[in-house]
Amino acid sequence: MNHARETAVYTHGHHESVLRSHRWRTARNSAAYLLGELRPGLSVLDVGCGPGTITADLAELVAPGGRVVAVDAAADVVAQARTYAAERGLTGIEFGTADVHALDFPDDSFDVVHAHQVLQHVGDPVQALREMRRVCRPGGIVAARDADYAAMTWYPAAPALDDWLDLYRRVARANGGEPDAGRRLLSWARAAGFTEVRCTATAWCYATPEEISWWTALWADRTTASSYAGIASGGGHATPEQLAALGTAWRTWGTEPDAWFSVLNGEILCRA
Repeated sequence: MNHARETAVYTHGHHESVLRSHRWRTARNSAAYLLGELRPGLSVLDVGCGPGTITADLAELVAPGGRVVAVDAAADVVAQARTYAAERGLTGIEFGTADVHALDFPDDSFDVVHAHQVLQHVGDPVQALREMRRVCRPGGIVAARDADYAAMTWYPAAPALDDWLDLYRRVARANGGEPDAGRRLLSWARAAGFTEVRCTATAWCYATPEEISWWTALWADRTTASSYAGIASGGGHATPEQLAALGTAWRTWGTEPDAWFSVLNGEILCRA
């Protein structure tokens, strides 16, 4: 059994502003590239399940007869995922805590191993993919999707948002992660030993007034009140005053009548 352990710090934390974003995610808007591989009766491991919204959708897609296990490094958010599943009447999902670098499951345990927005935050994404491969049965699927921060784009131009992006990428890398993970997924998969990898990319797009208001408010709050804010200021990357100015800039930009923001995500389907 491999004894590698996490070395990175999770940049976002689980402040309400972070979970506000995570709870918006569904299998349809965040795992569409995987859905064609799912069918009733399959066993699925959802790594980094967060508050469980994608997990619950996956459970419905492999029912009846499927098995879903959802794990996350943070026990408090696992508890939220368990509650959410119960509210949807999904009582058969198994929940637990885990480190993706050293999963506590036997070899060949699952038909599908899925991780959404996880590999950008871990200390060793190649080792994480090796572990995901180890617990996936031969012929099964390892699936991962991650944003690529450097490829985020918006209109109208806003120098303060350029400053925000530069700061976020510096903080994430100082924490041991890789914020531009989306473009690296293929290379990480190949380094992990996969030879059959299908790559795609899709984007989240926020363009209606309601979407822009939601997106800019949650990033304004993250920038000033989440764990990220504490790490950014505590690590000497930005002062609280600078973070407050960036939060204000997010809210101001969000009032632009033509505001448009897109997040590019890289995706891989790897045959084990």
